[in-house]
Amino acid sequence: MTAALLEIKNLEKIFTAKKTLFQPKQYVHAVNGVSLELNDRETIGIVGESGCGKSTTGRCILQLIKPTSGDIIYQGKNITTLTKNEMNKLRENIQMVFQDPMASMNPKLSVREILSEPLIAHKVPKSQHEQLLKETMDLVGLSDSHLTRFPHEMSGGQRQRIGIARAIILKPKIVVLDEPVSALDVSVQSQILNLLQDLQDELGLSYFFISHDLGVVEHIAHRVGVMYLGEMVEIADKEQLFEKPLHPYTMALMSAIPKTDPDEVKDRIILKGELPSPSNPPTGCKFHPRCNYAKDICKTTRPIITEVEGRKVACHLYQE
Repeated sequence: MTAALLEIKNLEKIFTAKKTLFQPKQYVHAVNGVSLELNDRETIGIVGESGCGKSTTGRCILQLIKPTSGDIIYQGKNITTLTKNEMNKLRENIQMVFQDPMASMNPKLSVREILSEPLIAHKVPKSQHEQLLKETMDLVGLSDSHLTRFPHEMSGGQRQRIGIARAIILKPKIVVLDEPVSALDVSVQSQILNLLQDLQDELGLSYFFISHDLGVVEHIAHRVGVMYLGEMVEIADKEQLFEKPLHPYTMALMSAIPKTDPDEVKDRIILKGELPSPSNPPTGCKFHPRCNYAKDICKTTRPIITEVEGRKVACHLYQE
């Protein structure tokens, strides 16, 4: 069996909440024991409610946020132990596309200057810059004339294409995509998703695709990881997950997908209560206060993610 391109083992990230006069110091487990593998030319979708730790996981992969503990293995090398200079060199192979391209670009720089930044940072010979710029613009479906423009002179879809161009200009192996289409119109979303799939085929890319939109994830992902309050509760092939979700939280997410067939009857699962605070999560299974299937053991014992029906699930329903 071929080794995974990138492997995450027991990843944890704990933030310290701001201390107030009348409250003790609080700790937020943004990511708690996440383990995941990404294979060559594969897209893994990471889904869950806002605040579940999806984006923090993505930023930990690139070491934009330093994990509290755990290992991130890229081609046999633990990148959590690398020095700053070693990590900067490795970023040539692991890049990121952010949710809001306008916020991730310097508005004072032209597109040419924005795309030249990674080339300069990674010491690509200047004689190669112009060729790489033109090739990359062509790959993302933009013309050379866009190189002289500034971000505010472009549409949202064009700006996101520039964000993608900046990520792929160094020909990386992995791209972390943090909600890359959530701020775009539906018609533009489909264009960007098709572009990402074309780039994956042409350049041999692997994607971590972070999203709250299950419809988008179903379109682009090969496997899906479902997160709840910093923990991975189910990991499965896309077809398995959408055909038969096993974890009660995944079931609730699936039931919320809008139906396209007017004759289809769908039972909506309404979750009880609100999403608990990450600084004061429930004991045992974090989902038990909102779960329709909760048992006594769920209130006291945290379920371990185990193999069930060809996928991984963290639920006491399958651990008897």
